[in-house]
Amino acid sequence: MSDPRHSPVMLAEVLQSLAPAAGEIYVDGTFGAGGYTRGILNAADCQVIAIDRDPTVTPTVEQFRKEYDTRFDFLLGRFGDMEALLAAHGLAQVDGIVLDIGVSSMQLDQSQRGFSFKEDGPLDMRMSGEGLSAADIVNRYEEKDLADILFIYGEERESRRIARAIVQKRQEQAIERTGELANLVRSVVRVSPKEKKDPATRTFQALRIYVNEEMKELERALDAAERLLAPKGRLVVVVFHSLEDRIVKRFLAKRSRTDAGVSRHVPVASAAPLKPAFELLTKKAVLPGDEEMQRNPRARSAKLRAAVRTHHHIQQGEAA
Repeated sequence: MSDPRHSPVMLAEVLQSLAPAAGEIYVDGTFGAGGYTRGILNAADCQVIAIDRDPTVTPTVEQFRKEYDTRFDFLLGRFGDMEALLAAHGLAQVDGIVLDIGVSSMQLDQSQRGFSFKEDGPLDMRMSGEGLSAADIVNRYEEKDLADILFIYGEERESRRIARAIVQKRQEQAIERTGELANLVRSVVRVSPKEKKDPATRTFQALRIYVNEEMKELERALDAAERLLAPKGRLVVVVFHSLEDRIVKRFLAKRSRTDAGVSRHVPVASAAPLKPAFELLTKKAVLPGDEEMQRNPRARSAKLRAAVRTHHHIQQGEAA
């Protein structure tokens, strides 16, 4: 854990928000290299059920089982399916859930997985190894669909230029490598002198999010967390992109509301006061400290949001 690239981002803040306690059960929905799981298990005599869709984490899982015995267990699957995964494991309620959204540093460092363009590798990006790869999308999708993916999931202003260049290039030869795609994007994107990121960053982000259905998985996981968490149970989510943060922020804002719905056309309460399912631990996102951002570049874009589950249930029609 000495390599900052493999260190769990905002671990101290995660543990402070989660507040692990003896005898309780926690879910680490994004196991990865196990940083959060280890931190939780070392913080209290509790149990952690870890989830990850990536089968390559198996060696780390086996090591954790040796270290922590019955205090640790692992379920292979998507964190959006955590409710069903835990039900099959005999659990209907837990005391805390932590999610670290996005690609792990371990996946980025494996050039054969195709998540990063820092080293050339196959254009894959599949966390589970199943379904369409990034190469399939780049070489098969219509120009408009490609542009939409880049614009929506990468917030790429040059999405149409990039999509057009991809379609032209693949008519000559299929785009199969991360280096090929990165160089193609760099050749057509107009870079501002103030821009610090590589021009290919947003394109790779967009394809990765689309390939792995990350936004949909996050939304499903948040809904599942509401049903799984016991009263006073805690939800902690660490995100790295504005798209993810927007989803978490809106979900927690809606689920923590106590005001009645008011129409701007009819200035009277149009619904009974809501019974909030969550209480926010902090009104604004928590950011990493300066020392961590200097030590670990991955932490610079991180934001943490956390909330405590109330004993109320969202009524039919209130959740949306």
